[in-house]
Amino acid sequence: MKAYKEMSREELLSLQEQLNKEYEDVKAKGLKLDMSRGKPAASQLDMEMDFMNVLNADSVLKTQDGVDCRNYGILEGIPEARRLMGDMLGVPAENVIVCGNASLTIMYDTIARSMMFGVMGSTPWCKLDKVKFLCPVPGYDRHFAITEQFGIEMINIPMTQTGPDMDLVEKLVSADESIKGIWCVPKYSNPQGITYSDETVKRFAALKPVAKDFRIFWDNAYVIHDLYEDRSDSLLEILSECEKAGNPDMVYEFCSTSKVTFPGSGIAAVASSVANLEFIKKTMTIQTIGYDKINQLRHVKYFKDVNGMKEHMKKHAAIMRPKFEAVLKVLDRELSGLGIGTWVKPNGGYFIAFDAKKGCAKEIIRLCKEAGVVMTDAGATYPYKNDPRDSNIRIAPTFPTPEELAVAADLFVLCVKLVSVNKLLEA
Repeated sequence: MKAYKEMSREELLSLQEQLNKEYEDVKAKGLKLDMSRGKPAASQLDMEMDFMNVLNADSVLKTQDGVDCRNYGILEGIPEARRLMGDMLGVPAENVIVCGNASLTIMYDTIARSMMFGVMGSTPWCKLDKVKFLCPVPGYDRHFAITEQFGIEMINIPMTQTGPDMDLVEKLVSADESIKGIWCVPKYSNPQGITYSDETVKRFAALKPVAKDFRIFWDNAYVIHDLYEDRSDSLLEILSECEKAGNPDMVYEFCSTSKVTFPGSGIAAVASSVANLEFIKKTMTIQTIGYDKINQLRHVKYFKDVNGMKEHMKKHAAIMRPKFEAVLKVLDRELSGLGIGTWVKPNGGYFIAFDAKKGCAKEIIRLCKEAGVVMTDAGATYPYKNDPRDSNIRIAPTFPTPEELAVAADLFVLCVKLVSVNKLLEA
């Protein structure tokens, strides 16, 4: 196919007329599809309904140590749940606290705790003149929303094919004491699906921040969310790397089963050094007497061990994989060679990242919405919702049915073409 930039003005005007007609035809269909969030499909939730049968009124609700899960106690989570989540992350159980139903809550609490009480004896961040966070971009909108709510200044760090630009990360943290942390989604990053290389993880572990209370917020949300058995990405385990590098306290790692069992009804965990966990527990013990141990026990009984979790995730992948491939097939067929967009083909996670021509993302999203397909707002993958190039778009293919997805993908590429032609004609 001929690249759009190589077309004459007459060819572009003719194409514009054709695309406008196609767009109006689609609008007339009255579509109503929502692709705004990375949610499991109903078929994924249906296939794990037996999770609800694990416990009933006749179940023995006691831990392996004989503790009654129906009562108060065990702030850090039942031992078998700590082991399950630790095995999922590749860390020892003693480095894990199992909390409530969402890792996002733990991350929010960790920022709030640092603001109010500091980090292991440091000055509370709220008493400092300035607090800054590094934000790999494009990235996860909810990370940015947390730091924005607390008034923390966010600094963009460009993503590369091996993770964040580590030259820039190292330079900034070694020179600015007000930089207190960095957000990371290290495996199948949201939204690009990039997994940090071994070198990137080692460079993170070896950071020499001038701020002693600097922490890496390692949101390992997609640690077992592989789409392909034969080409799944591997991620170096960061807690042990930090210990080897002499920085055992520098990382907080987060995970959950929100996209393993039921979103909103899973279990979430934080993994870190024993010293960090002891500090966390000092405030956590005021916050709660203990989290939902019955749900923790349900997860342990359902999966048995981490191998059970991985087998379960193969069922999710079997449902999700054709959806990712369907979208990628449309992108390849309709946009390859046109010079109006690039995209990443991930081996796991929940998203496909698409980069349109500069200045086109908001208009593409607007046209999609006007025709009945709601997508994540343009700019959401950047701090303050400000994508300086107005180009990045997060595609979430998991929730729609295959039939709905086919319609949505066709509309998306149509909007990309139309907006790109309009942009070239404006030049």
